[in-house]
Amino acid sequence: MLYFSLTTALLALLLLLPTWRIVYVLSVRRLQRKTGQKLPEAAVRGQKNRAWFLAIILVTLFSLLFNYNLIGIPGDG
Repeated sequence: MLYFSLTTALLALLLLLPTWRIVYVLSVRRLQRKTGQKLPEAAVRGQKNRAWFLAIILVTLFSLLFNYNLIGIPGDG
């Protein structure tokens, strides 16, 4: 169980920053294209917060499923 938890956390931490950047860039570009102008600073901050939230959820779920597929159920022996 400890090995499963540690590898899941390590994988999540390693994938967090690249995933955040992808989500952030895509959401800012989409919003700029939608409005047709440069975003104000408040909107950029909002997109950063939104990107962190989505990245944490995506990376955590991916890490759990990846380790479950690779290692198996924790405590399964």
